[in-house]
Amino acid sequence: MQDTSSVKIPLKLRLKAWWEGYDTDELKERLADQMPDGGALGGAQKKNRMSMKEQARQEQLDLKNASEEGEELDPWDADKVNISQFIWGDGFCGPGGPDYIVTLSKLLALSPEMSMLQLGAGLGGPARVLADRFGVWITGYEESALLVERGNEMSKMQGMERKAALERYNPDTLEEFTRKFDRAMAKEALFTIKDKRHIINALEEKLKPGGLFLITDYVAGSEAAKSSENYVSWKVGERSTPYTVLVEDYEEMLKEANMQVRVNEDISDTYVNMINKAWSGADEIAAKLAKEENGSRMIQVLMREAEFWTRRKKLLESGDLKLQRIVANKKSNGPSMMSDW
Repeated sequence: MQDTSSVKIPLKLRLKAWWEGYDTDELKERLADQMPDGGALGGAQKKNRMSMKEQARQEQLDLKNASEEGEELDPWDADKVNISQFIWGDGFCGPGGPDYIVTLSKLLALSPEMSMLQLGAGLGGPARVLADRFGVWITGYEESALLVERGNEMSKMQGMERKAALERYNPDTLEEFTRKFDRAMAKEALFTIKDKRHIINALEEKLKPGGLFLITDYVAGSEAAKSSENYVSWKVGERSTPYTVLVEDYEEMLKEANMQVRVNEDISDTYVNMINKAWSGADEIAAKLAKEENGSRMIQVLMREAEFWTRRKKLLESGDLKLQRIVANKKSNGPSMMSDW
């Protein structure tokens, strides 16, 4: 097999290949065949390429070491936050813009008289959308100190520091949950928490009788899928260690916590479409970044984020990983209020 380790794939072609499902190794071989010098890079180009790989490896190693030593290392930094804004939109760290958030939350029947707890608040984009659209008062809980700081700055700039406030929390202790809420939402926030029963029970305790809980989360497609090569590769490349369960496990945990599942659906296709749409303009973003003073560094961050989301997308497309939407309600002593649905 031809050595393609030194072949450089143009940025636009590489991004296109990722999102259309082509193998970049195959592209490297074709490019190497077409180049007289076998695709050899100049010293500076090769150094930059290796530097990007080394940074990604070091990043994962730092997170792994911190986890083993019990230290808290924020998986987010300023560069990742800025790139996320380019890809997903202001205030968002992942798939799902304002229209999606509103549609996703319709069954919650939100109103200005209600309070809401959100786990995995990110930069607060979803919280601000719901507070603005429905008038609900939201407290968003987020593990990343940087996201909380930046998110609260955004809320303040929009005059929503009270309607959409963010707080940092520790999912192992949950000492921050001090009040009752009418609604709760966890948007792709539970799959990195090992003791899910603990946090679901804590949320149920803070929900008022009849309160609704919306979950969107990554779940394993099957027990066998967890041992597949792609699944293991995805786990290693995540910002935080995933502790995925089957959707049946969520149903069982919610039932044990005195909650009744009303909606349980696989929304992986919708999620993949949002990923594809957001990343379809990545080459244009890269072209803009190239003109900035720190463009080279930011393009490296962009490429690492593209690789990160490519792994997720491919696993979702294979069915080994799914994005599930679940809506459950806390049982009350009174009759069921079907008008909420």
